[in-house]
Amino acid sequence: MVLLRRLVQGGDCCCCCWQAGPPQPPPSPNQSFVSLPWAFRRRGRPITVVQVGTGARKLVIVGDTHGGAEANTYYLTLELIEYFRANAVAVPPDVRLYLIPTINPDGLALGSRFDAFQVDLNRNMNTNLDDCADNDWRPTVFGAYGLLADTGGPFPDSQLENRVLRNFLLDASGAIFLHSNAGLVFPAFCDHAPSIEMAQVYANAAGYVYARYWPNYLITGGMHDWAGSMGIAAITPELISPSATEFQQNLAGTLAVLDARERVLPPPVDQQVNGVTVPALIWRYWQSHGGEAIFGLPLEPARITADGVTQTFTNARLELRPTLADTAFLVQPTPLRIEQAALPGARPGGAMFAVAPQLATQNNPPGYLPPPPSLAAPVLTFEQTGHSLSGAFLTYWRRNGGAAVFGLPTSTEVEQYTADGQRRTVQYFERAIFAYYPEDGSVRLEPLGWQELIREQVRAPWHAAQVR
Repeated sequence: MVLLRRLVQGGDCCCCCWQAGPPQPPPSPNQSFVSLPWAFRRRGRPITVVQVGTGARKLVIVGDTHGGAEANTYYLTLELIEYFRANAVAVPPDVRLYLIPTINPDGLALGSRFDAFQVDLNRNMNTNLDDCADNDWRPTVFGAYGLLADTGGPFPDSQLENRVLRNFLLDASGAIFLHSNAGLVFPAFCDHAPSIEMAQVYANAAGYVYARYWPNYLITGGMHDWAGSMGIAAITPELISPSATEFQQNLAGTLAVLDARERVLPPPVDQQVNGVTVPALIWRYWQSHGGEAIFGLPLEPARITADGVTQTFTNARLELRPTLADTAFLVQPTPLRIEQAALPGARPGGAMFAVAPQLATQNNPPGYLPPPPSLAAPVLTFEQTGHSLSGAFLTYWRRNGGAAVFGLPTSTEVEQYTADGQRRTVQYFERAIFAYYPEDGSVRLEPLGWQELIREQVRAPWHAAQVR
Protein backbone atom coordinates (compact mmCIF):
# COMPACT_ATOMS: atom_id res chain seq x y z
CA MET A 1 0.00 0.00 0.00
CA VAL A 2 1.30 3.42 -0.93
CA LEU A 3 -0.34 6.54 0.48
CA LEU A 4 0.56 10.17 -0.07
CA ARG A 5 -0.45 12.25 2.95
CA ARG A 6 -0.23 15.91 3.86
CA LEU A 7 1.19 16.39 7.33
CA VAL A 8 0.98 20.14 7.55
CA GLN A 9 0.30 23.12 5.36
CA GLY A 10 3.53 25.03 5.22
CA GLY A 11 4.97 27.57 7.61
CA ASP A 12 3.25 30.01 9.89
CA CYS A 13 3.40 33.03 7.64
CA CYS A 14 1.97 33.89 4.26
CA CYS A 15 4.37 32.82 1.55
CA CYS A 16 2.27 33.22 -1.58
CA CYS A 17 4.68 35.83 -2.88
CA TRP A 18 7.74 33.62 -2.69
CA GLN A 19 9.22 31.94 -5.70
CA ALA A 20 8.06 28.35 -5.94
CA GLY A 21 10.63 25.68 -5.19
CA PRO A 22 11.17 22.39 -7.03
CA PRO A 23 7.74 20.86 -7.68
CA GLN A 24 6.70 17.69 -5.92
CA PRO A 25 5.30 14.99 -8.20
CA PRO A 26 1.53 14.52 -8.16
CA PRO A 27 0.11 11.28 -6.79
CA SER A 28 0.44 8.43 -9.25
CA PRO A 29 -2.66 6.38 -10.17
CA ASN A 30 -1.99 3.81 -7.44
CA GLN A 31 -1.47 6.42 -4.74
CA SER A 32 -4.23 8.10 -2.76
CA PHE A 33 -4.01 11.58 -1.26
CA VAL A 34 -5.27 11.75 2.30
CA SER A 35 -5.62 15.07 4.13
CA LEU A 36 -4.75 14.80 7.82
CA PRO A 37 -5.86 17.21 10.56
CA TRP A 38 -2.51 18.99 10.47
CA ALA A 39 -3.61 21.74 8.07
CA PHE A 40 -2.98 25.26 9.32
CA ARG A 41 -5.16 28.26 8.76
CA ARG A 42 -2.34 30.17 7.13
CA ARG A 43 -1.19 29.85 3.56
CA GLY A 44 2.04 27.96 3.12
CA ARG A 45 3.89 25.08 1.56
CA PRO A 46 2.87 21.55 2.54
CA ILE A 47 4.97 18.94 4.25
CA THR A 48 3.95 15.60 2.79
CA VAL A 49 4.76 11.99 3.58
CA VAL A 50 4.42 8.82 1.53
CA GLN A 51 3.56 5.60 3.33
CA VAL A 52 4.52 2.15 2.07
CA GLY A 53 3.33 -0.89 4.02
CA THR A 54 1.24 -1.29 7.15
CA GLY A 55 3.45 -3.27 9.54
CA ALA A 56 3.93 -2.57 13.23
CA ARG A 57 7.53 -1.31 12.99
CA LYS A 58 7.51 2.30 11.83
CA LEU A 59 10.57 3.57 9.95
CA VAL A 60 10.66 7.21 8.82
CA ILE A 61 13.08 8.65 6.26
CA VAL A 62 13.36 12.44 6.54
CA GLY A 63 14.85 14.37 3.63
CA ASP A 64 16.02 17.93 3.20
CA THR A 65 16.19 19.31 6.73
CA HIS A 66 18.50 22.03 5.44
CA GLY A 67 16.38 23.22 2.54
CA GLY A 68 18.06 24.51 -0.57
CA ALA A 69 21.54 23.92 0.85
CA GLU A 70 20.94 20.16 0.79
CA ALA A 71 18.35 19.88 -1.97
CA ASN A 72 19.99 16.68 -3.21
CA THR A 73 18.51 14.87 -0.21
CA TYR A 74 15.06 16.07 -1.33
CA TYR A 75 15.58 14.59 -4.78
CA LEU A 76 17.06 11.44 -3.24
CA THR A 77 13.92 10.94 -1.16
CA LEU A 78 11.76 11.39 -4.26
CA GLU A 79 13.82 8.69 -5.99
CA LEU A 80 13.36 6.38 -3.01
CA ILE A 81 9.62 7.03 -3.16
CA GLU A 82 9.53 6.07 -6.82
CA TYR A 83 11.51 2.90 -6.12
CA PHE A 84 9.23 1.75 -3.31
CA ARG A 85 6.14 2.76 -5.28
CA ALA A 86 7.23 0.31 -7.94
CA ASN A 87 8.65 -2.25 -5.49
CA ALA A 88 6.38 -2.12 -2.46
CA VAL A 89 7.18 -5.76 -1.72
CA ALA A 90 10.68 -4.61 -0.75
CA VAL A 91 9.14 -3.34 2.51
CA PRO A 92 8.74 -6.36 4.84
CA PRO A 93 5.19 -7.09 6.02
CA ASP A 94 6.03 -6.18 9.62
CA VAL A 95 7.24 -2.68 8.63
CA ARG A 96 5.51 0.49 7.52
CA LEU A 97 7.87 2.89 5.82
CA TYR A 98 7.29 6.65 5.63
CA LEU A 99 9.27 8.99 3.39
CA ILE A 100 9.18 12.78 3.87
CA PRO A 101 10.80 14.50 0.85
CA THR A 102 11.38 17.77 2.73
CA ILE A 103 10.78 18.77 6.32
CA ASN A 104 11.85 22.31 5.37
CA PRO A 105 9.78 23.34 2.33
CA ASP A 106 10.34 27.04 2.95
CA GLY A 107 14.11 26.64 3.00
CA LEU A 108 13.93 24.53 -0.15
CA ALA A 109 11.95 27.17 -1.99
CA LEU A 110 14.12 30.03 -0.77
CA GLY A 111 17.42 28.28 -1.42
CA SER A 112 18.24 28.63 2.27
CA ARG A 113 19.64 26.27 4.89
CA PHE A 114 17.19 27.73 7.42
CA ASP A 115 13.44 27.92 7.70
CA ALA A 116 11.49 31.10 6.93
CA PHE A 117 12.51 32.55 10.31
CA GLN A 118 16.24 31.90 9.93
CA VAL A 119 16.22 28.99 12.36
CA ASP A 120 18.31 25.89 11.73
CA LEU A 121 15.78 23.11 12.18
CA ASN A 122 18.50 20.59 13.02
CA ARG A 123 19.56 22.73 15.99
CA ASN A 124 16.05 23.41 17.33
CA MET A 125 14.91 20.08 18.77
CA ASN A 126 14.70 19.58 22.53
CA THR A 127 17.81 17.50 23.16
CA ASN A 128 17.78 18.27 26.89
CA LEU A 129 15.93 15.00 27.58
CA ASP A 130 18.82 12.53 27.42
CA ASP A 131 21.80 11.92 29.70
CA CYS A 132 24.28 13.79 27.50
CA ALA A 133 24.49 17.45 28.49
CA ASP A 134 26.92 18.25 25.68
CA ASN A 135 24.19 18.06 23.02
CA ASP A 136 21.59 20.11 24.92
CA TRP A 137 19.69 22.71 22.91
CA ARG A 138 21.26 26.17 22.69
CA PRO A 139 20.30 29.37 20.86
CA THR A 140 23.88 29.90 19.65
CA VAL A 141 24.99 26.88 17.62
CA PHE A 142 27.58 25.48 15.29
CA GLY A 143 26.16 25.50 11.78
CA ALA A 144 27.53 24.90 8.30
CA TYR A 145 31.33 24.73 8.19
CA GLY A 146 31.41 25.02 11.98
CA LEU A 147 30.42 28.68 12.01
CA LEU A 148 28.76 29.96 15.17
CA ALA A 149 25.40 31.68 14.74
CA ASP A 150 22.28 32.46 16.75
CA THR A 151 20.12 30.10 14.70
CA GLY A 152 19.02 27.56 17.31
CA GLY A 153 15.67 29.30 17.71
CA PRO A 154 14.18 31.16 20.68
CA PHE A 155 13.52 27.96 22.65
CA PRO A 156 13.55 24.19 22.05
CA ASP A 157 10.94 22.92 19.57
CA SER A 158 9.90 26.49 18.81
CA GLN A 159 9.54 25.85 15.10
CA LEU A 160 6.44 24.50 13.43
CA GLU A 161 8.32 21.93 11.37
CA ASN A 162 9.98 20.40 14.43
CA ARG A 163 6.68 20.14 16.29
CA VAL A 164 5.19 18.36 13.30
CA LEU A 165 8.10 15.93 13.22
CA ARG A 166 8.01 15.38 17.00
CA ASN A 167 4.37 14.31 16.86
CA PHE A 168 4.81 12.21 13.73
CA LEU A 169 7.71 10.23 15.23
CA LEU A 170 5.85 9.52 18.46
CA ASP A 171 5.24 5.86 17.55
CA ALA A 172 8.34 5.33 15.39
CA SER A 173 10.88 2.54 15.83
CA GLY A 174 13.52 4.17 13.63
CA ALA A 175 14.34 7.39 11.80
CA ILE A 176 16.86 8.16 9.06
CA PHE A 177 17.72 11.85 8.61
CA LEU A 178 19.36 12.42 5.21
CA HIS A 179 22.02 15.14 4.96
CA SER A 180 25.00 16.12 2.77
CA ASN A 181 27.93 16.24 2.26
CA ALA A 182 30.55 14.33 4.23
CA GLY A 183 30.25 10.72 3.09
CA LEU A 184 29.69 9.22 6.52
CA VAL A 185 26.94 7.91 8.78
CA PHE A 186 26.67 8.60 12.51
CA PRO A 187 24.10 7.65 15.17
CA ALA A 188 22.52 9.56 18.05
CA PHE A 189 25.12 11.18 20.33
CA CYS A 190 24.18 9.32 23.53
CA ASP A 191 24.86 5.60 23.66
CA HIS A 192 21.84 3.88 22.13
CA ALA A 193 22.68 0.40 20.86
CA PRO A 194 20.02 0.17 18.10
CA SER A 195 21.08 3.59 16.73
CA ILE A 196 24.73 2.58 16.70
CA GLU A 197 24.00 -0.72 14.97
CA MET A 198 21.68 0.93 12.45
CA ALA A 199 24.40 3.42 11.53
CA GLN A 200 26.91 0.62 11.04
CA VAL A 201 24.48 -1.43 8.93
CA TYR A 202 23.60 1.55 6.74
CA ALA A 203 27.19 2.72 6.30
CA ASN A 204 28.45 -0.75 5.39
CA ALA A 205 25.73 -1.29 2.76
CA ALA A 206 25.95 2.24 1.32
CA GLY A 207 29.74 2.35 1.18
CA TYR A 208 29.94 5.35 3.52
CA VAL A 209 32.26 5.74 6.51
CA TYR A 210 30.79 4.91 9.91
CA ALA A 211 31.53 7.52 12.57
CA ARG A 212 30.42 7.27 16.18
CA TYR A 213 30.02 11.08 16.30
CA TRP A 214 29.90 13.94 13.86
CA PRO A 215 33.64 14.73 13.84
CA ASN A 216 33.77 18.38 12.83
CA TYR A 217 31.91 20.17 15.65
CA LEU A 218 29.30 19.53 18.31
CA ILE A 219 25.69 19.32 17.12
CA THR A 220 23.16 20.66 19.61
CA GLY A 221 19.40 20.40 19.18
CA GLY A 222 19.78 17.71 16.49
CA MET A 223 16.79 15.71 15.30
CA HIS A 224 18.69 12.44 15.56
CA ASP A 225 19.61 13.14 19.19
CA TRP A 226 16.03 13.99 20.13
CA ALA A 227 14.84 10.76 18.52
CA GLY A 228 17.48 8.74 20.33
CA SER A 229 16.36 10.19 23.66
CA MET A 230 12.88 8.78 22.94
CA GLY A 231 14.27 5.31 22.31
CA ILE A 232 13.92 5.68 18.53
CA ALA A 233 16.86 4.26 16.57
CA ALA A 234 18.16 7.33 14.76
CA ILE A 235 20.97 7.91 12.28
CA THR A 236 22.26 10.65 10.00
CA PRO A 237 23.70 9.55 6.65
CA GLU A 238 25.78 12.31 5.05
CA LEU A 239 25.98 12.02 1.27
CA ILE A 240 29.42 12.52 -0.30
CA SER A 241 28.23 14.93 -2.98
CA PRO A 242 26.60 18.32 -2.36
CA SER A 243 24.47 17.87 -5.48
CA ALA A 244 24.22 14.22 -6.60
CA THR A 245 21.64 11.96 -4.95
CA GLU A 246 23.79 8.82 -4.72
CA PHE A 247 20.56 6.89 -5.04
CA GLN A 248 21.96 3.37 -5.38
CA GLN A 249 24.13 3.74 -2.30
CA ASN A 250 21.31 5.04 -0.12
CA LEU A 251 18.83 2.52 -1.47
CA ALA A 252 21.29 -0.19 -0.46
CA GLY A 253 21.58 1.35 3.01
CA THR A 254 17.79 1.55 3.40
CA LEU A 255 17.26 -2.04 2.24
CA ALA A 256 19.96 -3.21 4.65
CA VAL A 257 18.17 -1.49 7.54
CA LEU A 258 14.91 -3.13 6.52
CA ASP A 259 16.65 -6.50 6.38
CA ALA A 260 18.12 -5.96 9.88
CA ARG A 261 14.85 -4.59 11.28
CA GLU A 262 14.59 -6.99 14.21
CA ARG A 263 17.90 -5.64 15.56
CA VAL A 264 17.76 -1.99 14.58
CA LEU A 265 14.05 -1.11 14.71
CA PRO A 266 13.09 -1.75 18.34
CA PRO A 267 9.44 -1.39 19.32
CA PRO A 268 8.63 1.43 21.75
CA VAL A 269 9.22 0.33 25.36
CA ASP A 270 7.10 1.06 28.44
CA GLN A 271 8.84 3.12 31.13
CA GLN A 272 8.79 3.32 34.90
CA VAL A 273 8.08 6.76 36.37
CA ASN A 274 8.01 7.11 40.15
CA GLY A 275 7.29 3.38 40.47
CA VAL A 276 4.39 3.44 38.00
CA THR A 277 4.48 1.82 34.55
CA VAL A 278 3.76 4.34 31.78
CA PRO A 279 2.89 2.90 28.33
CA ALA A 280 5.55 3.66 25.75
CA LEU A 281 3.69 6.15 23.58
CA ILE A 282 2.14 7.99 26.50
CA TRP A 283 5.62 8.19 28.05
CA ARG A 284 7.10 9.61 24.86
CA TYR A 285 4.40 12.28 24.72
CA TRP A 286 4.75 13.06 28.44
CA GLN A 287 8.54 13.23 28.24
CA SER A 288 8.78 15.26 25.04
CA HIS A 289 6.14 17.78 26.16
CA GLY A 290 7.68 18.70 29.49
CA GLY A 291 7.29 15.61 31.67
CA GLU A 292 6.83 16.18 35.39
CA ALA A 293 7.31 19.95 35.09
CA ILE A 294 4.18 20.25 32.92
CA PHE A 295 1.95 17.25 33.58
CA GLY A 296 3.20 16.07 36.96
CA LEU A 297 3.81 12.44 37.94
CA PRO A 298 1.54 9.48 37.16
CA LEU A 299 -1.09 8.91 39.84
CA GLU A 300 -2.33 5.49 38.75
CA PRO A 301 -1.59 2.66 36.31
CA ALA A 302 -2.82 3.03 32.75
CA ARG A 303 -6.40 2.06 31.99
CA ILE A 304 -7.64 0.23 28.92
CA THR A 305 -10.70 1.92 27.42
CA ALA A 306 -12.96 1.24 24.47
CA ASP A 307 -11.01 3.83 22.46
CA GLY A 308 -7.45 3.15 23.60
CA VAL A 309 -5.45 3.75 26.77
CA THR A 310 -5.63 6.53 29.37
CA GLN A 311 -3.41 7.38 32.30
CA THR A 312 -3.88 10.04 34.96
CA PHE A 313 -1.07 12.41 35.92
CA THR A 314 -1.28 15.15 38.52
CA ASN A 315 -2.18 17.90 36.06
CA ALA A 316 -3.81 15.99 33.22
CA ARG A 317 -5.17 12.70 32.02
CA LEU A 318 -3.33 11.63 28.87
CA GLU A 319 -5.13 9.50 26.34
CA LEU A 320 -3.73 7.31 23.56
CA ARG A 321 -6.08 6.79 20.61
CA PRO A 322 -4.61 4.24 18.15
CA THR A 323 -7.17 5.18 15.50
CA LEU A 324 -5.55 8.63 15.35
CA ALA A 325 -2.04 7.39 14.58
CA ASP A 326 -0.06 9.73 12.32
CA THR A 327 -2.11 12.76 13.32
CA ALA A 328 -1.48 15.45 15.92
CA PHE A 329 -3.87 13.70 18.28
CA LEU A 330 -2.44 10.20 18.78
CA VAL A 331 -1.74 11.17 22.39
CA GLN A 332 -3.18 14.28 24.01
CA PRO A 333 -4.60 15.54 27.28
CA THR A 334 -8.19 14.41 27.70
CA PRO A 335 -10.73 17.17 28.22
CA LEU A 336 -11.59 16.75 31.91
CA ARG A 337 -14.99 17.95 33.04
CA ILE A 338 -16.39 18.44 36.50
CA GLU A 339 -20.11 19.01 36.55
CA GLN A 340 -20.37 21.53 39.38
CA ALA A 341 -17.92 24.23 38.42
CA ALA A 342 -16.73 26.64 41.07
CA LEU A 343 -17.65 30.18 40.14
CA PRO A 344 -14.73 32.61 39.79
CA GLY A 345 -13.95 33.88 43.27
CA ALA A 346 -15.61 31.03 45.13
CA ARG A 347 -13.65 29.36 47.90
CA PRO A 348 -12.48 25.76 47.35
CA GLY A 349 -14.44 22.91 48.82
CA GLY A 350 -17.01 20.53 47.38
CA ALA A 351 -16.97 21.38 43.70
CA MET A 352 -13.60 22.08 42.16
CA PHE A 353 -12.97 23.39 38.67
CA ALA A 354 -14.47 22.74 35.27
CA VAL A 355 -13.01 22.84 31.81
CA ALA A 356 -15.32 24.62 29.39
CA PRO A 357 -16.98 22.65 26.56
CA GLN A 358 -14.41 21.51 24.07
CA LEU A 359 -13.96 22.84 20.57
CA ALA A 360 -11.56 20.05 19.66
CA THR A 361 -12.04 16.54 20.97
CA GLN A 362 -10.45 13.27 19.99
CA ASN A 363 -13.74 12.21 18.38
CA ASN A 364 -13.85 15.38 16.29
CA PRO A 365 -10.31 16.66 15.68
CA PRO A 366 -10.32 20.20 14.29
CA GLY A 367 -9.27 21.22 10.83
CA TYR A 368 -6.52 23.36 12.32
CA LEU A 369 -3.47 23.05 14.49
CA PRO A 370 -2.30 26.63 15.02
CA PRO A 371 1.48 26.98 14.64
CA PRO A 372 3.63 28.68 17.25
CA PRO A 373 2.62 32.35 16.88
CA SER A 374 5.12 35.11 16.28
CA LEU A 375 7.00 35.95 19.46
CA ALA A 376 6.52 39.62 18.59
CA ALA A 377 2.76 39.47 19.09
CA PRO A 378 1.98 40.68 22.65
CA VAL A 379 -1.67 39.58 22.46
CA LEU A 380 -3.36 36.79 20.54
CA THR A 381 -7.12 36.71 20.02
CA PHE A 382 -8.75 33.51 18.78
CA GLU A 383 -11.81 33.85 16.61
CA GLN A 384 -12.82 30.28 17.44
CA THR A 385 -13.49 31.15 21.09
CA GLY A 386 -13.50 34.95 21.18
CA HIS A 387 -10.88 34.99 23.95
CA SER A 388 -7.36 36.39 24.06
CA LEU A 389 -3.99 35.39 25.47
CA SER A 390 -1.31 37.75 26.73
CA GLY A 391 1.54 38.14 29.18
CA ALA A 392 2.85 35.18 31.15
CA PHE A 393 -0.01 32.93 30.06
CA LEU A 394 0.77 33.56 26.37
CA THR A 395 4.47 32.87 26.90
CA TYR A 396 3.75 29.63 28.75
CA TRP A 397 1.21 28.52 26.13
CA ARG A 398 3.63 29.24 23.27
CA ARG A 399 6.61 27.47 24.81
CA ASN A 400 4.84 24.32 25.97
CA GLY A 401 2.84 23.16 22.99
CA GLY A 402 0.14 25.75 22.34
CA ALA A 403 -3.19 24.61 20.95
CA ALA A 404 -2.00 21.07 20.27
CA VAL A 405 -1.47 20.47 23.99
CA PHE A 406 -3.72 22.87 25.90
CA GLY A 407 -6.32 23.82 23.31
CA LEU A 408 -7.54 27.38 22.91
CA PRO A 409 -8.51 29.77 25.71
CA THR A 410 -12.16 29.43 26.74
CA SER A 411 -12.29 32.25 29.29
CA THR A 412 -10.75 35.57 30.12
CA GLU A 413 -8.28 35.90 32.97
CA VAL A 414 -10.18 35.66 36.27
CA GLU A 415 -9.36 35.79 39.96
CA GLN A 416 -10.29 32.71 41.98
CA TYR A 417 -8.97 30.29 44.55
CA THR A 418 -6.66 27.63 43.17
CA ALA A 419 -6.04 24.10 44.40
CA ASP A 420 -3.44 25.27 46.92
CA GLY A 421 -6.04 27.48 48.63
CA GLN A 422 -4.56 30.77 47.38
CA ARG A 423 -6.39 33.39 45.37
CA ARG A 424 -4.69 33.71 42.01
CA THR A 425 -5.18 34.81 38.41
CA VAL A 426 -6.27 31.85 36.29
CA GLN A 427 -7.39 31.23 32.72
CA TYR A 428 -9.34 28.30 31.34
CA PHE A 429 -8.38 26.35 28.21
CA GLU A 430 -9.89 23.42 26.38
CA ARG A 431 -7.60 20.98 28.18
CA ALA A 432 -6.03 22.88 31.04
CA ILE A 433 -6.31 25.66 33.60
CA PHE A 434 -3.34 28.03 33.90
CA ALA A 435 -2.58 29.68 37.24
CA TYR A 436 -0.17 32.57 37.77
CA TYR A 437 2.17 32.53 40.78
CA PRO A 438 3.28 36.14 41.42
CA GLU A 439 5.74 35.07 44.12
CA ASP A 440 8.11 33.72 41.46
CA GLY A 441 6.48 34.87 38.20
CA SER A 442 5.74 31.31 37.09
CA VAL A 443 2.71 29.76 35.42
CA ARG A 444 1.57 26.32 36.53
CA LEU A 445 -1.22 23.98 35.58
CA GLU A 446 -4.01 23.30 38.00
CA PRO A 447 -4.07 19.59 39.07
CA LEU A 448 -6.96 18.51 36.86
CA GLY A 449 -5.80 14.88 36.81
CA TRP A 450 -5.76 14.69 40.60
CA GLN A 451 -9.15 16.43 40.76
CA GLU A 452 -10.64 13.95 38.30
CA LEU A 453 -9.47 11.02 40.41
CA ILE A 454 -11.01 12.59 43.51
CA ARG A 455 -14.27 13.14 41.66
CA GLU A 456 -14.34 9.50 40.55
CA GLN A 457 -13.68 8.29 44.07
CA VAL A 458 -16.49 10.45 45.42
CA ARG A 459 -18.86 8.97 42.86
CA ALA A 460 -17.74 5.38 43.44
CA PRO A 461 -20.44 3.18 45.03
CA TRP A 462 -19.98 2.49 48.71
CA HIS A 463 -19.50 -1.05 49.93
CA ALA A 464 -22.64 -2.60 51.34
CA ALA A 465 -23.03 -2.07 55.06
CA GLN A 466 -22.30 -5.08 57.25
CA VAL A 467 -24.76 -6.01 60.00
CA ARG A 468 -23.33 -7.91 62.93
